[in-house]
Amino acid sequence: MFALTNKPEMGARLYAGLVALATDAEQGTDTMKIIQLLAGVLVETYFVFDEPDEAMEASFRKLTFMLGCAPASGVVAAHALPPAHIMDFETERGRSAARTFFEDWLDCEFEFHELILSIIQNVLVSWEETGQPRSETFRLLVECTKACMGFEIAAQELCDVVIDSKVASEGWSLGDCIASLSAISGYRVAQAVNVGGRMMFRDNNIPDNLGNVVRVMTQEAIRLGVPAGSDWRFGLPANDVPVNAPVELVLGIEPYCQSFFGAINVYNHYDQAVCCAKAAGRMVAVAAGGELPEMEPAIAKPLAMSAITETYKSVFANAEILSC
Repeated sequence: MFALTNKPEMGARLYAGLVALATDAEQGTDTMKIIQLLAGVLVETYFVFDEPDEAMEASFRKLTFMLGCAPASGVVAAHALPPAHIMDFETERGRSAARTFFEDWLDCEFEFHELILSIIQNVLVSWEETGQPRSETFRLLVECTKACMGFEIAAQELCDVVIDSKVASEGWSLGDCIASLSAISGYRVAQAVNVGGRMMFRDNNIPDNLGNVVRVMTQEAIRLGVPAGSDWRFGLPANDVPVNAPVELVLGIEPYCQSFFGAINVYNHYDQAVCCAKAAGRMVAVAAGGELPEMEPAIAKPLAMSAITETYKSVFANAEILSC
């Protein structure tokens, strides 16, 4: 199939599609969005190999050779990259775009990956002519790619940890799994509010940031087959009802989360919140997706929403969960 494909034409079509996704009628093309979309495309190609992490590192080495430079060194400025929920959204759009083109090339994954690297080389070199040093753009691409890979691995591993350690060993139900991962996400958002007296968000509108993390959870569930709808908040308690966080479930999974995030070197609480929200959405899909779900979506979705919001609120109400 690939031998019959016009590579330059296919590459141009793919890049044009990514540019269209990153272009707004009023604000024009967002370069940072293109970088994130390209990162998502890269990550999608890594998962066709047996060792995705090794494929990622190999692609960075190949790009270093192709570009004639390494990624810029040093600490990335705090606001150089979008927040985690934005990176998850945009890189997932890139992964989806890659799958659209991937369907015709299932027997030649390596060639498709090589085509993506060629596109990235041409794009970064052309951007340098407009004043964007290729080493700096390369570094942003590397950071976005690692973030996307981290979100995907975290979602997989956290779901596996809960199922293997809690369902198999302690008899947790799928509802317990959904509630625990959702609650941990809400807890991490609350932790991210203030670290050492320093705000971790770009603004002080904390409820909006909780809403952003909630969207990561709902988007992941819908992406994996849970019916979309407005019933996520059905039956949630009113604001004048005392908070009711699933404290025992949080305490049961917290040590595993701490160990996992330490192993993958993710220490930012907001990034951890996004990882846990993505895992929670995936767990909702496990329980409530498909034609014969084990749990009705109308039950699973409000369960997840209640756990994330109630746990978030409980931290600010000085509830018992603060002792985690």
